[in-house]
Amino acid sequence: MESNIGTVLWCSAGIAVGGLVFAAYKLGLLYQLFHKAETKSPRHGGESVAEVLRAHGVKYVFTLVGGHISPILVACEKLGIRIVDTRHEATAVFAADAVARLSGTVGVAAVTAGPGLTNTVTAVKNAQMAESPLLLMGGAAGTLLQGRGALQDIDQMSLFKPLCKFCASIRHIREIVPTIRKALAIAQSGTPGPVFIEFPIDTLYPFHLVSKEFGVKNPPKGLMGKIVTWYLNNHLLNLFAGAWEKRDVSPLPVDIPQATDDQVQKCIELVSRAKKPVILLGSQATLPPTPADDIRKALEDLGIPCFLGGMSRGMLGRDSPIHIRQNRRDALKDADLVLLAGTVCDFRLSYGRVLNRRSKIIAVNRDKSQLLKNSDMFWKPTVAIQGDAGSLLMKLAKGLKGYRCPEEWPQSLKAGDVTKEDKNRAKADEKTDRHLNPLKVLHCVDELMSEDSIIVADGGDFVGSAAYIMRPRGPMRWLDPGAFGTLGVGGGFALGAKLCRPESEVWIVYGDGSLGYSVAEFDTFTRHKTPVLALVGNDACWSQIAREQVPILGSNVACGLAFTDYHTVADGYGGKGYLVGREDEDRLSDIIRQAQRETREGRATLLNVLIGKTDFREGSISV
Repeated sequence: MESNIGTVLWCSAGIAVGGLVFAAYKLGLLYQLFHKAETKSPRHGGESVAEVLRAHGVKYVFTLVGGHISPILVACEKLGIRIVDTRHEATAVFAADAVARLSGTVGVAAVTAGPGLTNTVTAVKNAQMAESPLLLMGGAAGTLLQGRGALQDIDQMSLFKPLCKFCASIRHIREIVPTIRKALAIAQSGTPGPVFIEFPIDTLYPFHLVSKEFGVKNPPKGLMGKIVTWYLNNHLLNLFAGAWEKRDVSPLPVDIPQATDDQVQKCIELVSRAKKPVILLGSQATLPPTPADDIRKALEDLGIPCFLGGMSRGMLGRDSPIHIRQNRRDALKDADLVLLAGTVCDFRLSYGRVLNRRSKIIAVNRDKSQLLKNSDMFWKPTVAIQGDAGSLLMKLAKGLKGYRCPEEWPQSLKAGDVTKEDKNRAKADEKTDRHLNPLKVLHCVDELMSEDSIIVADGGDFVGSAAYIMRPRGPMRWLDPGAFGTLGVGGGFALGAKLCRPESEVWIVYGDGSLGYSVAEFDTFTRHKTPVLALVGNDACWSQIAREQVPILGSNVACGLAFTDYHTVADGYGGKGYLVGREDEDRLSDIIRQAQRETREGRATLLNVLIGKTDFREGSISV
C-alpha cells in the first residue's frame, strides 16, 4: 500500500515538474536564461528583414505603404534595396511576380494588414498557378491583440495557406532571419510558388516604442493584477530576447527535381526513333538553373518543331524554322512523338484530347499533379518524369549529339504556318465597319517594336489576337498571366519588367476592359521613372464575353463599355496619351514611332486605339 502511494506521489510530482518545465518553455523563461532582451537597443525587426533580403540578392520590394510594415520599408531602403510603391496592392504582387520570372530570383512584395493583404489574394493565386517564386510579407495586429478586435485584424494565415507553399507568423523577433531564409528556399524549390510571412506590428518596431504601446501603464491591484503585469512584461522581454544576436543570413540550398539517368536514356531512345516528333514548351522550361539561351541552342541542335507557350514564347526568336505558331491541333494528330516540356494537359490542350493515342508521349513537369493531369481520362504518358524540363532538354541534346529531326517534317509544318499567317495578313487589310482593323494595328506594332522589346499581355479578345500576330524577339520577352487567365496584370508586370530590363522597350497590350484595373499605375510609371508603352485596343466592349453571350443568350447586358478618353487619363498621371482613330490610318506608323520616342525620352505612353469588329477569333471560348 505504502509503495503504491509513493509511486502515485512520485508520478504526480513528475507531472507537476513536467508541467512547470513546459510552462517555462512556452513562456520563454528557459530561453531567456541564456538570451537576454537588449532593452536599450534602438534596433527593430525591419532591419533583420532587410539584412536577409540583401543577402539573397533582392533588389526591389514592391509595396503600398502602411504603418504595420513601415520598419521593413525604411530598413530596406537604407541597405540599398529599392522600394517601389504602387497604387494598388495587387499591382505590387504582380510586379514582384514579373521580377521573379525575369530575374530567376524571388520577387518580393510587402503590404499592410487586413485589407492590404486581402487586396493581394488574386495576384497571389495567379503566382501560384503560374509557378512564380514570390515572397509576400504582410503586417498584422500585435501578438497579444490578435483576435481581440484590433484595427485590421483578421485570420490572415487561413486566407493564405491554400495559396502558398509556406506560411508563417513571426512570434518572436529572433525568428525573423531563419523564417525568411526558409521561406525563400521553399519558394524556389520543387515547383516554384508564393510564400507568405505575417509580421505582427510588435515584431517590427524597437523595444522602447513597443514597451510604451503594449506595456502596463496602470497595473490593476491585487494578486491577479500582479500576475497580469508579470505576464505582459515577460511577454515583452521574450519577444525581444536574443533578437540582435548574430545569425547566418545566407541563402539555403534550393532543391530542384531532376530526371534519372534511366529516364533520360529512355527518352533518348524514343526521340531517336521518331519520324515526326513535336515539342510543346511551357513556362517551366524557362526556370533556373538552366539559362534560356542554353535551352534555345539545345532545341536548335535537335531541330524538332516546337510550339511555345507562356514564358517560353520567344524562346526561338522571331523567325526560327522550327518554331511553329499555327495549326497545333493538326500537328499533334500527325506527330508520332510528343514531348510535353512543362506543358500541362488542361483546358489549353483540351484536357489531353488533342493528343494522338498512337503517339509516344514524354511528359516532364516539376509538379506531380500537373505532370499527370487528366492522364486517367484522355491520354497516357509513355514516360512521365517529375523533374526540371530545361535540364532534361539539355541532357537530351547532349545524348542525341549528331541527331537531327527529319527536315521534311518541320518544313511541312512551317509551310502550314506561312499559309495561315498569309490569311491573317489578308484579314488585317480588310475594312471594319468603323474605326481601325485591330489586326492591322497589331501587325504594325509588331513590325515597329524594337528587337529588345518585352510584351506584356493583359486582356481578352484584343490580346487573344495579339498572341497570334505579335512575335516576341527572344527568350523571356513575353509575359502573360498564365493558366488563371487573370485580368489586371498589365501595370504590375510592366513595372517589374522595366525595372529588370531598363534598356528594353516594354509594351503592354491592353484590352479596354482590362486597362481599367491598372491605368492608375501610370502615376507609378511617372514617379518611378519606368517609361513603358501601352497599346489599348478600345472597342468599347468586353468582346471576349459578348462574342458568346450575344449569339447564345441574345443579350449584350454588362458587356458594353464606352469609347473612353484613356489617353487623357494617361496625360493626367504624367504620361503621354495619343488618340488613334480611322482618320489616322495613313500615319499609324508615324504615331507609333512618336510614342516610342516619347518613351525613350522618359515618359510612359498610351496609345488609345479605337478599333472595330472582325471575325478573326470567331468560335473562341472564354469559359
